[in-house]
Amino acid sequence: MDQNQQLRVTAAAGMTGELPDHVTQDAVVIVPGIMGSELFDTHRNKHVWGLEGISWLRKAWTSPEGLEGLRMTDEELDGKHTRVKATGLLKHSAWTPYLAGFEPYTDLVETVGTSVADPAAVLEFAYDWRLPVAVNARLLAVAAREHLTSWRLHPAHDAARRHRVDEREARLVFVAHSMGGLVTRAALDDRYDSDLLGDTRGVITLGTPFHGAVKAAVILNSGRGAPVPLPHRRLRAICADMPGLHDLLPQYKSLRGNGDIRHLTPGDIASIGGNAELARDAARFHHGQKSIGLPDHRSVVGINQPTWQNLTIRDGQVEAHLDGARAHADGTFIRDSNKNIKFFHVHGDGTVYKESAAIAPAVTTLPLQHGDVAKAGTALEAITEILREDAHMGPPLGEAGCGLTAPDLVEAGLPWKITLSGLDSLAGTTCLLTNLEDAKDQQKLTLSWDDGQVSALATVAAPGLHRVSIRTPDDFTVTQLVMADEPGRPLRESQE
Repeated sequence: MDQNQQLRVTAAAGMTGELPDHVTQDAVVIVPGIMGSELFDTHRNKHVWGLEGISWLRKAWTSPEGLEGLRMTDEELDGKHTRVKATGLLKHSAWTPYLAGFEPYTDLVETVGTSVADPAAVLEFAYDWRLPVAVNARLLAVAAREHLTSWRLHPAHDAARRHRVDEREARLVFVAHSMGGLVTRAALDDRYDSDLLGDTRGVITLGTPFHGAVKAAVILNSGRGAPVPLPHRRLRAICADMPGLHDLLPQYKSLRGNGDIRHLTPGDIASIGGNAELARDAARFHHGQKSIGLPDHRSVVGINQPTWQNLTIRDGQVEAHLDGARAHADGTFIRDSNKNIKFFHVHGDGTVYKESAAIAPAVTTLPLQHGDVAKAGTALEAITEILREDAHMGPPLGEAGCGLTAPDLVEAGLPWKITLSGLDSLAGTTCLLTNLEDAKDQQKLTLSWDDGQVSALATVAAPGLHRVSIRTPDDFTVTQLVMADEPGRPLRESQE
């Protein structure tokens, strides 16, 4: 029985009182991450993010006005948020520079559906991720309250209660990916709904950057003082005044200089191309979140992927580092015998480093990239176990899977390199490259040792979006999406 069939069976059973043993009576809210909601411009009457089709993605990132609808207007920065409407969760694979691929939430929604008494128990909360997290948190608090109230009045709710040992009334479970975890935590602030925290059974976060991500600073700085591909410059232009992106800036001590490490300041953010006022607002927002505890918080965290942890700023340009400082229990940095700060490769999911995401008492670590942590089968299995209130046994012992490094943008017809880390042998490891517009167009790439690392060369014949999939001997799959554009176009400078 596939997941769609299971959903129909579960729904029918909920109306007759005959429920499978594993379903919960609780209401579930799915909260996507940044760029995880489809957006519609009500003024121009057109979608501005999340359309079906790979050709749309390429045009969006390379045509002069392809993504202008995402740029914040003066009215929006002043708090008037009526122009853009979120119409649903991302249903098609998407791509953006630096953040690489975004996988659709279809599998996550279907998986959650197999653990509830009726599809009506699941709310897909789409939101305008360009806006401040605090704005979306208020909307989520209202939507979650309405959802719980509605579900408690649903006939399947009573059937589900009778099915459970404690027969308690439904509570909320939030399943939140990336930025969605920040929105969820803020929504549980009692200023919005004094009872929402008490009505929440648990929160599951997937790759949430609770302490921020260096990649946000890199995006704001892209193309300043150095030539970069046109899509990367376009992303910076869109994000320069985007509050949501500023809310993802590192809030831990991440800036190296003069033998020490300190917090980024609003002045630092302005110097690299961001908005000082938005950076200041983001810092205040995060400071106010420290007192909000997440009930029965479980986090699924991507590991073993090379991930930026610290940064250096020189003459307005950012240099990101794949290692970072770590602190003792008293907050002082670990230093070597010469009293210099030691740096460690903690890794993460390629976007969020492990210690920024792993703040929950119960953490499940999986070797996944950021865009796949809400879709991969291993992550969905963990979510299912938590929803069904089973004891989760945690990750396998030892280093799982492998690290994957691939370019986010390549040229059709030219070779490019895929690099794997954390492998001792080539035996049992496979590498596939799949064209998302034609699943039959699949290449099995040859892996080889290259300067102490495992790598493979890949070439795609035509522009399009492709998925790199690495299967390791311990039965883990690590994936990343790569956009291929026409020859010469990725390196073309913006004329703006």
